[in-house]
Amino acid sequence: MSNASAFAEWLRRHGHKVYQSASSYWYDAAPFVLQAFPYGWLIEPSEAELNELMNRANALAVRYSAPLRYPHGMLSYHVVLEPPYSLEMLRSQARNAVKRGLEHCNIQEIPFERAACEGWALQRDTLERQHRTRSMSHAEWECLCLSARDLPGFQAWGATVAGELAALLLTCRIDDVFYVPYAASHHKFLNLHVNNALFYQVTCNLLATDGIKSIFFSLHSLDAPKSVNEFKFRMGFQARAVRQCVVFHRLVRLFVNHHSCTLITWLAKHFPESVLLPKTRGMMTYYLNGKIPLEQQTWPEEVDEKWRKITL
Repeated sequence: MSNASAFAEWLRRHGHKVYQSASSYWYDAAPFVLQAFPYGWLIEPSEAELNELMNRANALAVRYSAPLRYPHGMLSYHVVLEPPYSLEMLRSQARNAVKRGLEHCNIQEIPFERAACEGWALQRDTLERQHRTRSMSHAEWECLCLSARDLPGFQAWGATVAGELAALLLTCRIDDVFYVPYAASHHKFLNLHVNNALFYQVTCNLLATDGIKSIFFSLHSLDAPKSVNEFKFRMGFQARAVRQCVVFHRLVRLFVNHHSCTLITWLAKHFPESVLLPKTRGMMTYYLNGKIPLEQQTWPEEVDEKWRKITL
């Protein structure tokens, strides 16, 4: 079983439908919406491929990342880290936080059973801080943790304080890249800098693995505030420039315009408890901005100048 196939099996085990096309794997990230994976792959699917995929999956939209040379897609980024990486490379504030965190906690690989059981309190607390409590249930968390326990490439890492689980990471190796599908922590331990210690130590461990070239942490989010990635950038992760593409089914495109996007934005503002509306607004924004010529788009401020000069 290849690593990408193992990730696909993990998604199936916790309830997702998985599809494969000529350029990538895909899964139902939301109702009638397919997301390409592995997330770090930069693909260039044809219109015919996407039409066939959406028809086969009864999808209304797809989302994927493409290189800068691709003819459409919004200027965006992936949050990644490539070696070298060391404590000395971090800014003084982050470096001191890592040192203090390592003094207070122990970092080690943990069984997925422990992540499923004790980790739910951390995941629930994380979702509460992000105002996303409706996005996952206890049963769903247990299922996604336990689904990974016998699959190649998956690991769970924990930071413990006096034996209590304070923060955790779920990681998965696909080819020469480690991915971090989930990160969670409890607010009562944040002043001990457990997140800094965990991210730093696990990052060093993963990059020391034979054949590993980088760590992929996340896509540029559809709806999360910019602050969601601030911690990762302080810990030395970089924003690599890509084009993030959203393509709607040809029957839906007729209704996706600036007027309908303004309406969805208004609804999202007046119904803040909705999970679907902000993501729909994000999908529409990415689609509309992606139709603008590349030279007329605005670079995300998170993307460093060196990444702007690289055609991926």
